[in-house]
Amino acid sequence: MNDLKKIASLLKYKKNVALTGAGISQESGIPTFRGKDGLWKTYNPEELATKNAFIKNPELFWDFYNFRRNLIKNAMPNDAHLTLASMEKEGQLFSIVTQNVDRLHIKAGSVNVIEIHGNIWDVKCESCGKVEFREETSGIIKCSSCGEITRPDVVLFGESVRNIEEAFSIVRDSDNI
Repeated sequence: MNDLKKIASLLKYKKNVALTGAGISQESGIPTFRGKDGLWKTYNPEELATKNAFIKNPELFWDFYNFRRNLIKNAMPNDAHLTLASMEKEGQLFSIVTQNVDRLHIKAGSVNVIEIHGNIWDVKCESCGKVEFREETSGIIKCSSCGEITRPDVVLFGESVRNIEEAFSIVRDSDNI
């Protein structure tokens, strides 16, 4: 059986799940963290993508995340994002589980997206716990409720992955991955 026939036979199932990571957004102009053209050539993750870095130097921490937010803000979903959104709309895809924080799956029109590393556009106040969508791409973002410094609502090194039980359940119950 050729590859197209294999793919066509898989699409008859309703519980197809896509697992995506940084590579899917590369074509949209978003560099991966660790690839040969990744972000870590410029920034050291041990210094910038940890809770300790946020506490120790929030200005440097936010400089790094604002750099990332600026890379992402004008990025458009590519053919892979759009194809997955189309498959979901047509009932051929049940859910997407992604490590990406760029929200390009949602921008493409996908609805059932589990962002296990969070998303870069929501910020969380460490003082009052408020999570809110914020589009600023410069400076330290302060909480609209209490005025304290927020951080991007993403998984930092040393933190637990989010929605992992939901992701495991969806993958376990899927027909195809």
